[in-house]
Amino acid sequence: MHVLGSVAVPYPSWLNPGDNTWQLVAATFVGLMSLPALACLYASLVPKKWAVNVLAMMFSGFSLVLIAWVLWEYKIAFGANSIGGGVVHGIPRQTSGVGWVSHFFDNLAGRPGSIVSPGSEQGHAVSAANTVVPFHFPTSTLAYFQFVFAAITPLLFMGSVLGRIKFSAWCLLVPLWSTFVYGIDAFLLWGGGYFAQEGALDYSGGFVIHMSAGVSGFVAAWVLGPRLARDRRHGLPNNLVMAAVGAGILWLGWNGFNGGDPYYAGADAAAAVINTNLATAAGVLSWMAMDAWLSKAKKPTFLGGVNGMICGLVGITPCAGWVDGWGAILVGVICTVIVWFAWNYLPKVRPFSKVDDALGVVYTHGMAGLAGGLLLGLLADPKMVEYGCSGSRFGVSHAGCTVTAVSGLLYTGSWHQEWEQLRAAAWVIAWSAVATFLILKLIGWVLRGLRYDDEILEIGDLAIHDEEAFPEEALALRTSSGSRAAGGLAATERRALSSDDGGRP
Repeated sequence: MHVLGSVAVPYPSWLNPGDNTWQLVAATFVGLMSLPALACLYASLVPKKWAVNVLAMMFSGFSLVLIAWVLWEYKIAFGANSIGGGVVHGIPRQTSGVGWVSHFFDNLAGRPGSIVSPGSEQGHAVSAANTVVPFHFPTSTLAYFQFVFAAITPLLFMGSVLGRIKFSAWCLLVPLWSTFVYGIDAFLLWGGGYFAQEGALDYSGGFVIHMSAGVSGFVAAWVLGPRLARDRRHGLPNNLVMAAVGAGILWLGWNGFNGGDPYYAGADAAAAVINTNLATAAGVLSWMAMDAWLSKAKKPTFLGGVNGMICGLVGITPCAGWVDGWGAILVGVICTVIVWFAWNYLPKVRPFSKVDDALGVVYTHGMAGLAGGLLLGLLADPKMVEYGCSGSRFGVSHAGCTVTAVSGLLYTGSWHQEWEQLRAAAWVIAWSAVATFLILKLIGWVLRGLRYDDEILEIGDLAIHDEEAFPEEALALRTSSGSRAAGGLAATERRALSSDDGGRP
């Protein structure tokens, strides 16, 4: 809010209602990808004894990231760095660092701080990663949009560690991981940090979100050890219909994921949305076709279609607004084919055969994110313009405006963009793995263990949360020791269940 004298002006000159509205709507779409979409999907894919645990971890994780985000994490990811370097959406700015090592550490992370004051929430959004077109909304809009990205990332890799991690360990892991892994990766690639200044690109999070989640989930699953043998043998979904509901909301919520990342309700946002859906449709059809033609059963499966959907969504994420429609279809097909073969054959070889990644996050997110980020260096079409501006409406004169697009190898013959993508990918993989390992070891030391005892794992939700998603007994049966009245009712029900009228205990 702009203050003119003693009068508050709710629509300052820099605020564009259309752009502000779209960013808030897009952020809400992305939030729905976590709650309820991912919560429904994951809770429906696990055995029913773990459904409540999934829901509790989802809601608590989402909440933990939000509190940490506004108190310190947002400025780590999008605040000013120590020397005021930065990037104008992929266009490097000179910094005072001498040599690449100094340059890297000078541009590793922003300075932590809170954004809960009136001036922070209502002031004009700024970032070290300024776009060519100035932001048309307040900090609270940008911060909330970026929060929902930060929140979904640990929730994604939660799929690797289901069925054994302590709830208390999860509640420590989420804020630590989102600070030291997500916050740093986000600054390096999105917040004006080192890799952004060098020219590496990630449209909406193929590296920062999905590849990081896949690697971290795989390492966490290795550190925790496998689920109980019985849970692995009988790990069937408990409700495919609800899994479809979650998957469908996830797919359509992705319109905000990629459509919101240009930061403006412009042509590139629309292109990113249609490309997202093209790649996703191609992924669904590709996986189901490969199941029907190449699997042992030779049958298309719904869960295969969901895996293909995720591969298409993840693969297009790093390049959604920088490839054309043909490129989007290719990204969906290529990423899905790669992951299908990895999913079916890598579990037979080390180290994949030794790690119990419960929902295969390392494949559908880690590998698809890597493939999509590298395909950007090949397929980015320089005619797909993200920013091109002129006139006072944008606060930029025509002479000072730069058209922003990305040129891939197939259009220019240059390997430069691919090289920058490879460097950034290597960092995200290495940092995610090492930092996740160290954080988990610290938490394990503090809590004297990261996983529940086998006796608790045998029971699941009822032992951990005293709740069940699909209770098979009357409440009075389970609480009969709490009161004589409940005990009387339980005894009555037990007699009824064992009588000759066909009831069974």
